[in-house]
Amino acid sequence: MSGTERKRRPEGRTAWKKAAAVALPAVTAAAVMAVVMAEGVLASSFAVSGQAFQVSTGRLTSKGLASFVDVGRSADGRGHPGALFGINDATLTDLCQAARVDTPIGTVVFKLTAGGDAGEVTVSDLVLHGEDLVGDAQFGQVQIGRDASTLDQVPGVRGEPGRFGLQAEEVSVSGVRSHAWSATGGNFRLKGLRLKVGLDGPACF
Repeated sequence: MSGTERKRRPEGRTAWKKAAAVALPAVTAAAVMAVVMAEGVLASSFAVSGQAFQVSTGRLTSKGLASFVDVGRSADGRGHPGALFGINDATLTDLCQAARVDTPIGTVVFKLTAGGDAGEVTVSDLVLHGEDLVGDAQFGQVQIGRDASTLDQVPGVRGEPGRFGLQAEEVSVSGVRSHAWSATGGNFRLKGLRLKVGLDGPACF
């Protein structure tokens, strides 16, 4: 065997240095994304409309809840203070979401409903930025006044160090009514979805 043949790399061997150079940017991006989620940045990463909307359900249950004070920003730069609620895998008996929108022809109500007789609504990794929340609640293993940067019940839902926070391992709320600035969720399953847009129609409550 010649010297050239002995130095030739055997077929099937991976060029690890080249592979590492290609993979490193992807690994770095994944690490940055994990850090961003841990900081809670993704929960409010878009400009809100500047108009609160209604959210209601007969009953909501979840295996995890995390909440802290947060400020949402609309496209004009105005701040909208509220509480950011992070909910793990949640089940809702029904869901109603409605917004009143002023238009040149009058006030239009954008209304979305789901659940009820069609079956329960399920959602994972729900993050709701609301200005109020009304209902009859029951919490399990609750922690009130915990530093928002240390919340760990809902992955990715954390606030800034020193900010007030609360969390619970379990939560059940009936008669839920809320005015919210934004809502995001990893996965929604809306049985019996209905969307209606009309002039001066009824909202959720």
